[in-house]
Amino acid sequence: MLEKNQLHDVEITAITSEGSGVCRIDNMAVFVPETAVGDIVRIKIVKVLKSYAFGIISEILTPSPDREERFCSAYHKCGGCVFRHISYQAECIAKNTMIKDAFLRIGGLNPEYDEFIAAENSDRYRNKAQYPLAYIDGKAVCGFYAPRSHRVIPLTDCPLQPRIFGEILEFVLAYINEKKIAVYDEKNNTGLIRHIYIRQGAYSNHIMLCIVARKNISRQLNSLCSKIVEKFPNIQSIVLNINQNKTNVILGEQCITLWGSDLISDTMCGNNIEISPLSFYQINTRQAEKLYSKALEYASPAPSDIIADLYCGAGTIGLSMAHNASKVIGIEIIPSAIENAIKNAANNHICNAEFYCGDAGDVFTELNTNGLNPNIIIVDPPRKGCSEETLSAILNASPTKIIMISCNPSTAARDARFLSQNGYSINKICGADLFPGTRHVECVVLMSRNE
Repeated sequence: MLEKNQLHDVEITAITSEGSGVCRIDNMAVFVPETAVGDIVRIKIVKVLKSYAFGIISEILTPSPDREERFCSAYHKCGGCVFRHISYQAECIAKNTMIKDAFLRIGGLNPEYDEFIAAENSDRYRNKAQYPLAYIDGKAVCGFYAPRSHRVIPLTDCPLQPRIFGEILEFVLAYINEKKIAVYDEKNNTGLIRHIYIRQGAYSNHIMLCIVARKNISRQLNSLCSKIVEKFPNIQSIVLNINQNKTNVILGEQCITLWGSDLISDTMCGNNIEISPLSFYQINTRQAEKLYSKALEYASPAPSDIIADLYCGAGTIGLSMAHNASKVIGIEIIPSAIENAIKNAANNHICNAEFYCGDAGDVFTELNTNGLNPNIIIVDPPRKGCSEETLSAILNASPTKIIMISCNPSTAARDARFLSQNGYSINKICGADLFPGTRHVECVVLMSRNE
């Protein structure tokens, strides 16, 4: 029987979807963070449950060939990355294995897999970052949360973000401390500034700075605007987002533009895209283009085909396919995203795209009842996957092809299994890494209706 504080010498034989190494002791699985497949390590047992246990590294006896430190000063403290201790090639192998394991274990599926799409850059790839604030030693700091907590680990230059994000953060923090603007305390729901939120166009380099606060503090930020745009001329928009709710949700619904435009623009798959603070937009633009290219390859729309794009966000996926199809119908529940999608279609002179705001399942059911019969349905749901209503609506429409894009292989496997049990074959799956260093991975799935 395993007991807490025991030491064991073990070999790591697998990696979980959370990024922890796996070994077995007395036929019990033990999960050990920051280990690599092939490591021979001495571990200390820190928690024992009925059927599995957790350990931590006490000593690395023989390092795995996969080990390669990708430097970050906060790696062992921050909860963002889980793979900075192995090579990027090993990370891609682990993520591809996670996808295959999820579809086999959860979906009972073993389709053909295309070559995994690795990222060109494993650092400095993000176009968006949201930084919580806290007080440490009487000063306002920002960074990222420690694992499984809301304790802020101070960090302004994260290796995943553009360097200019760190420079902007330092400038804003200096202003907050100089003006003594109170930082939000989530336990007591007091204070003012909750998050600093930055977006940047990967091609345009346009930057949006968004301050998330509990109240309207426009007057307190006026002088910040004039100073920061002089220092950083790429800033095109400064927005105050007000979130009065005692919640883990970062953004509130109200946005006040303090300086510049309400939006920033970028290019995605050759289309000009406008992005608001509330819009969903893939955080790794160049990798997203590769992902959408694979989705287009799977969809292979004919000029007469109608495409329904469910959970469409700002319309980027559907608009990337609009020139290949007769019509694109996009549905998204966030009003500002639909506004962006409509503008994006107009700005790119795309006249065969229509967008509707509301729940994907409800709106699509209504459209289908009124005569919309798409040949191809694309779904790009949130991490929780498609709702039962959406899946039922898809089956009722009976499209020839379904293309699923997912940031969560587990829920994608669950939804694909449901569709495979109701008249669809799972033809191909392709994994794509949009989030190097982290445990997250995307996949695109091609499903076709059984004749």
